[in-house]
Amino acid sequence: MAAGGEAVLLVGVLAGDAMAEALGLEGERVALTGRLGGGGRAGVEVGGWPVLLPGSGEVPARRVAASEGLDRYAAVFGLEAVETPAGPGLGLSPRRGEATASVTPPDHDLAAAIAGEILAAPPGMTADALRRRLPQIAVAAASRLRGAAERRSDPGGLLPPVRPDNWRLVKRRMLHAGHFAVEELDLVHRRHDGRMGPRLTREVFVAGDAVTVLPWDPARDRVLVIDQFRAAVAARGEAQPWMLEPIAGRIDPGETPAETAIREAEEEAGLNLDPARLVAGPAGYASPGSFNEYIYSFIALCDLPDDAGGLGGLETEAEDIRAHLLPRAALTRMARAGELPNSPLTLLALWLALEASGLQRRAGTA
Repeated sequence: MAAGGEAVLLVGVLAGDAMAEALGLEGERVALTGRLGGGGRAGVEVGGWPVLLPGSGEVPARRVAASEGLDRYAAVFGLEAVETPAGPGLGLSPRRGEATASVTPPDHDLAAAIAGEILAAPPGMTADALRRRLPQIAVAAASRLRGAAERRSDPGGLLPPVRPDNWRLVKRRMLHAGHFAVEELDLVHRRHDGRMGPRLTREVFVAGDAVTVLPWDPARDRVLVIDQFRAAVAARGEAQPWMLEPIAGRIDPGETPAETAIREAEEEAGLNLDPARLVAGPAGYASPGSFNEYIYSFIALCDLPDDAGGLGGLETEAEDIRAHLLPRAALTRMARAGELPNSPLTLLALWLALEASGLQRRAGTA
């Protein structure tokens, strides 16, 4: 990278306004003649950068002064300057030769959010450590984008009206960064009497957003649930750290909740779900006092023959999962009796109990 203050040409995703704001950069907009090949995962994955190819089009670029923040970002992604007709540029792959156009365009907002997360990481975190955490960083960044776009209704008008000055984040610090993260937030918020409260410090467990799926065969009126070992339950000291659960998983960057539901059902239970038969259930926070995880739940209408279920899970993630078929009535009884310590499963079981008749009529199985 260039020394501090030396001019650098940012290309493609790095030249966007959102990225410039995230990296704290200003500079002159320019354009390169040519086209970009590939790069659908630029700014999200290491090695996801495009190639500059000959052509008559224009590729957006921005000339900026190098900075410590840009140096850190480039080190995390392993970016090196690539020669262009306008000088050395960042945001390109050093590969030579032809490349096809990306099937999906790069996500500029997600790439900028990831850049913001990288710059907000503790100064002592090395580029190698941040690079290892890029998948988790991307999950957290995508979660914040979904949260910022969320416009929840206020049934009954019981909550304070949404106002831009209702609360303000003063400072955010990362206390721990592993597979999950713990952040310390300094913030102020408006009190119920209308006055602004004092500056508060709160710790938050950061995990990103997730999906739960309860497959249900409306004709046979049975469901599929899974069981697996849960370290968090063992950490609490329980003698039975295996529990019944819905199919579940973290939303990968670039996925919709429905796409995650379909992927996880195949990975954990070998089910090939029909996107058109996914029914969105309740969505929300399981433990908002300390945990930022937002869960999207689904009922998946599907066929569950007698041979459905068995063992599943990804070997690459050391998953050891067993799927079970149950009559829906049995699951409802367990939920009503308080026999399901997994709250997402209880929620889906009771919600399905309320909605099953209508869903069966829609499916033509009533």
